[in-house]
Amino acid sequence: MEIFSIAVLIFLVIDPFGNIAIFLSALSGVPAARRTKVILRELLFALVLLLLFLTFGEHILTALGLSREAISIAGGIILFVVAMRLIFPSKEGLFGDSPDGEPMLVPLATPAVAGPSALAILMTLRNTHEGPVWELYAGLGLAWFGCALILLQAATLHRLLGPRGLTACERLMGMLLIMLSVDMLLDSFKSALHLG
Repeated sequence: MEIFSIAVLIFLVIDPFGNIAIFLSALSGVPAARRTKVILRELLFALVLLLLFLTFGEHILTALGLSREAISIAGGIILFVVAMRLIFPSKEGLFGDSPDGEPMLVPLATPAVAGPSALAILMTLRNTHEGPVWELYAGLGLAWFGCALILLQAATLHRLLGPRGLTACERLMGMLLIMLSVDMLLDSFKSALHLG
């Protein structure tokens, strides 16, 4: 994968448009003057978590003795499940209810931004990516920056797009994610068949 395609994949998994409602709900009790600072703090926490999993996730998977094909197939399945939840959301939303008051780490940094799906995809990419490692870090940086721009403008985007517009963006991201997950699964199955 090139840097841009890595960034797009991570961006779609993080789903910043879907997280706008979560951010607005979690920050409803926070004074308006502090909201930008809180969002920045939570985004930085999320970036640290994502970098930790990208850096050390490979060692975890290697220690478990998992093959590249198994990891890639598992990543494709996770992407598919996340995409289905984006297209057909449950009543409690993608990450469940948010607590009141000023959030700290949960639920904004994790699981909203650095959720299990994003962390699993980073470990999968680290273990299956055949290019230089810096491409993964560059892709993650681009994806995080794009998500940060959107989430820092959460209130403005909510006013401009409205609930229906945000839902449409989220469903579109879900459709793109399904295509990416199916492509990842097909490549993994082909690779596994060649080895077998």
